[in-house]
Amino acid sequence: MHHHWVQASPSDFGGTLPQARSGHTAVNVGKSKVVVFGGLVDKRFLSDTTVYDIENRLWYRPDCSGSGLDGQVGPSPRAFHISIAIDCHMFIFGGRSSGKRLGDFWVLDTDIWQWSELTSFGDLPSPRDFAAASAIGNRKIVMYGGWDGKKWLSDVFVLDTISLEWTELSVSGALPPPRCGHTATMVEKRLLVFGGRGGGGPIMGDLWALKGLIEEENETPGWTQLKLPGQAPSPRCGHTVTSGGHYLLLFGGHGTGGWLSRYDIYHNDCVVLDRVSVQWKRLSTNNEPPVARAYHSLTCIGSRYLLFGGFDGKATYGDLWWLVPEEDPIAKRLSASPRNISERKDVHIAYDQPPVQESQIDASRISELQKRFQIDVSFSTTKIYVIEESEDTELLEVASQVIGSASTTEQAAQALREHWRKSTATSITLKEISPLLRDYQRLITRRYVLKDGFNLQSGSETHRFYHMKNISQEPFCGRDIKTLKCFLQVP
Repeated sequence: MHHHWVQASPSDFGGTLPQARSGHTAVNVGKSKVVVFGGLVDKRFLSDTTVYDIENRLWYRPDCSGSGLDGQVGPSPRAFHISIAIDCHMFIFGGRSSGKRLGDFWVLDTDIWQWSELTSFGDLPSPRDFAAASAIGNRKIVMYGGWDGKKWLSDVFVLDTISLEWTELSVSGALPPPRCGHTATMVEKRLLVFGGRGGGGPIMGDLWALKGLIEEENETPGWTQLKLPGQAPSPRCGHTVTSGGHYLLLFGGHGTGGWLSRYDIYHNDCVVLDRVSVQWKRLSTNNEPPVARAYHSLTCIGSRYLLFGGFDGKATYGDLWWLVPEEDPIAKRLSASPRNISERKDVHIAYDQPPVQESQIDASRISELQKRFQIDVSFSTTKIYVIEESEDTELLEVASQVIGSASTTEQAAQALREHWRKSTATSITLKEISPLLRDYQRLITRRYVLKDGFNLQSGSETHRFYHMKNISQEPFCGRDIKTLKCFLQVP
């Protein structure tokens, strides 16, 4: 069956649409509503709740009540948390706020829009972000993996939503490699886990099934790696897997471009896991898909799918798209207007840039003229997002392996820099190069960009590595390593 991507029109919805974001959650509560919570835009973490009333085709923001252990009404701002609906209740655990991994536990009663904090109930899993979870029937929730700020996780926890008890599942036999940014989806009696970013940083494309989650089956919990026929998805993380009918629909995410690519590759393909034939298939779509993205949400509403938000490495999206069967009335818009694909991306500008001001419009017109006349002009205001030490998971992992434990992130970074200063060019391992490059960016940014307003486009040897994110971006040699080591001494 063919499907069509159609960008949502203003006539599809009433009310106040959710603002652009990524790393949020969007869950179906029964068949009546979709609840969107949290997310991230322009380095700002969100804590708002926005609801789509399916029957009335209306977006609204409920006036929530409740109080947490610290007196707040609901969960603090966050992204990359888990959110699962059981009956009329939406359970939330963990996530990230700035550089901090969260371990608090909340439930929202969507009948009366009341938050309750459950963090003090028993022993909780360790704080984490980028975990994945799924409902087991209408009572339990299973959560797998994540990142705790120091290591990738491979633990499995089951929550009983009646007793509010978390239980770590003891799993025998082979285990999947630890990971974060993966998906976890219950299919019949098995939990299917696909993809994610693994220990050391590689992005994976493996599929695993976990048995032993249904008490009545009396199965010993165990993992099995599945190798299914068909056109399997490429390795990725930050994707979505949405259950609809007799198949699972995988969309988006991002992966590495390999040695010949300068940047991560973001995806906008649709891959179906057919539960009847038990194989991967490419979903046939007859038109251009939305812009590639990761950390979006895709919810199933009847025979339709609703895509919202996401991030493509540069911009955060706030657009809404329908994926519908070709006989759906929404699909008829395409024949009425062949150029339905919107020119407007409806995005918030990348994290490191402010929203466009009126004074910048003239500059953009000048820029357009420069492009048309093929005038090459380098702007000294070009910005590149450089992550902080606390956010650099590879840096922290390499630090723990090379110099052991440290009481603070800053001490770990300083100790690793001292290690690099004392190392010879040939003794620095391949695994250390990407964290080394990013640390170089940080130091150059603080010294020259923030302090002196230095133009990084000048082509100086001092800044020749500034725009690089990893070793794959241009040839390296021992002299290059020595150059980098020299500038690690920048205060």
